[in-house]
Amino acid sequence: MSIMPNIIHWFRRDLRLADNPAFTAASQVSQGAVVPLFILDDNVLQSSRTSAARVVFMLESLRALDASLRAHGSRLIIRHGSPEQCIAQVIDETDAVGVYWNRDYSPFARQRDTIIEKMLRGRGVDVHTHKDAVIWEIDEILTKNNTPYTVYTPYARQWRARVEANPVLLAEAVLPGLQPVPDTLSSSAIPLAAELGFATQQLLPSGGEQVGLEQLNTFVHAQNAPGIHGYAEQRNFPAKPGTSRLSPYLRFGCIAPQTCLRAAHKAGFQQHGSETWVGELAWRDFYYQILYHFPHVLQRSFKSDYDKIEWDNNEVFFAAWCEGRTGYPIVDAAMRQLTAEAWMHNRARMIVASFLTKDLLIDWRWGERYFMQQLVDGDHASNNGGWQWAAGTGTDAQPYFRIFNPISQSEKFDLQGDYIRHYVPELQHVSASYIHTPWNMSQELQRQVGIHIGRDYPMPIVDHAMQRQRALELYKRARAE
Repeated sequence: MSIMPNIIHWFRRDLRLADNPAFTAASQVSQGAVVPLFILDDNVLQSSRTSAARVVFMLESLRALDASLRAHGSRLIIRHGSPEQCIAQVIDETDAVGVYWNRDYSPFARQRDTIIEKMLRGRGVDVHTHKDAVIWEIDEILTKNNTPYTVYTPYARQWRARVEANPVLLAEAVLPGLQPVPDTLSSSAIPLAAELGFATQQLLPSGGEQVGLEQLNTFVHAQNAPGIHGYAEQRNFPAKPGTSRLSPYLRFGCIAPQTCLRAAHKAGFQQHGSETWVGELAWRDFYYQILYHFPHVLQRSFKSDYDKIEWDNNEVFFAAWCEGRTGYPIVDAAMRQLTAEAWMHNRARMIVASFLTKDLLIDWRWGERYFMQQLVDGDHASNNGGWQWAAGTGTDAQPYFRIFNPISQSEKFDLQGDYIRHYVPELQHVSASYIHTPWNMSQELQRQVGIHIGRDYPMPIVDHAMQRQRALELYKRARAE
């Protein structure tokens, strides 16, 4: 392996040192310093889809990354501006001969990276990119016809087979020693979110690699909570701590999917809970390769027939959905959780997405955009895939004629109403018999529990049975055209 002088590692969605392929590779070949660079890109920060919660989480993760680098004798260099210009400036200031980064798969990232790679090669600077955000990359699992899978189940079968056949995935990379970044190299301070124009009162998880690793360890070795071994049975109940809550850390690369896979393997790879949880890593990869091969999904339905749906797009209904005042308790609890925590339980995400599209007859893109504006773990590939699945417009989608009933979903997954009462305190004294349908309480019973339906908590804004029929007609009409 040839030895290079100074090399830049461009951190993007890999805010960690452990199991970081590009950073490790740069460290192994650099004769001088590895210059750890992060760029605050206004194209991202000023996007209408950027959430304040993600900015806050990212900045905290950057502070944690800088502390880790300093503990290894290095430091994080922060620049603010165009990535192309910032990288060129740091090359000039360090005489770097190579730039390393881990690949990203969104249309925006691919276009940006193509421009930067062309600029670097034009300057005679080596470019090395690595797989990191996924277990299997966009072209590593293909059908027998050499085409991308568009149905999850056969994709997942191949995904698992390749994992089992590649134990090298389970080996942890060792980070070599780092040389200090030159003192003369300037860096902007890591700003506060407010300095970038963002503010949020949401209760957010702490960012950073160490917190993510601790969260993973707690999940895998849980003693008094379901953890990984109870995941398959408990993951659908939003009132229970049955999920890993690792999605923000995966979103920003504070932990690597390979690290998660290795932890699941140590916990008992073939056990039911572990296997189910590992399936979520396969879903992530599946949606990334869909976004890569079919980038139109960010603007249109995967199945083009459904672009013809004549949505109602009632703005009053949309506002009620966003604010958690639809009159359906499970929907309102979920939307209020999103408002309070910038996160929502996955079962709840499916329920509210189905409700928006099939009950309120609002375009799935409205909901997808709103989620990206709110979620701390908002990821274009997974968010889009989940919304199109719920709307019945996507690859491997929930069939359009299968429509979630918000009442039966509530009764099945929040039987006693604990999740509802936590996020909809107006209903905290309503019994389990009526918590899912509080409008069925008599006036006398409403007085007894201290609530007036229609004043203190809204009546349902639509009738599910009627809207279900309308949705079926809309979808059928679109398919027939």
